[in-house]
Amino acid sequence: MPSTEVNQMLAAAAAACEDKKAEDIRILALDPSESGLTDYFLICNGTNDRQNVAISDEIEIRLKREFGTYPNSVEGRRQGEWVLMDYVDFIVHVFSAEKRAFYGLERLRKTATRLSIEDLNAELRSQIAASRKKTPAPAVKKTVVAKKKSVVAKKAAPAKAAKKAPAKKATSSAPKKTATKTTKKKAVKTTKAKRS
Repeated sequence: MPSTEVNQMLAAAAAACEDKKAEDIRILALDPSESGLTDYFLICNGTNDRQNVAISDEIEIRLKREFGTYPNSVEGRRQGEWVLMDYVDFIVHVFSAEKRAFYGLERLRKTATRLSIEDLNAELRSQIAASRKKTPAPAVKKTVVAKKKSVVAKKAAPAKAAKKAPAKKATSSAPKKTATKTTKKKAVKTTKAKRS
C-alpha cells in the first residue's frame, strides 16, 4: 500500500491538472503483480500542445513547492503531444487528445483499478486518520517536557559557572595587590634612607 505522502503528492498533481483545465483526468492504481514499475498512472489530456506543457509545468512547480520533490525524468515536453513525468511512485502522462486515443494506456492496463480524485482523497483521509490513532499523545508530551527540562538545565549550568568565576578572580588578585603595595613601600623607604 502506498504511503500517505505518495497519495498526497498524487492528489496535488491531480489538483494541478484541474487548475490548468486538463480534460478527462484519470488515476489508475496498477496491479503490483503486473507492474513493478510504479504504483499509479495519472493520465489527462489538454486541448493543444501549449496547454500540455502548461499542465506539466504546473505539476512540477506544485510538487517542488509543497513536497520538495522533482521528477526523476521528464520526456516529451518539447513536442508537447505526450509529456511523461516520472515521480517513481507514480507516473504522469499528459496527452493531446489524438495521442491519448491512439496509445490507449487505459486499454493496455485492464487489471488496473480506476480511481477518481474523490476516491483518492477519501483514501488519503483514512490513512491520515489511521496514522493519528497510532501516535500516542502522552509519549509526545513526555518527550517535549524532557527536552524543556534539559534545555533549562543547560541554561542554568553556565550561569552558575559564570557567577563563580569572578569570585575566584577577586580572591586570587587581592594578595597580589597587597604584595605590590608592600614592595612599593619598601622601595620608598629605601630611597628615603639613601637620600638622608
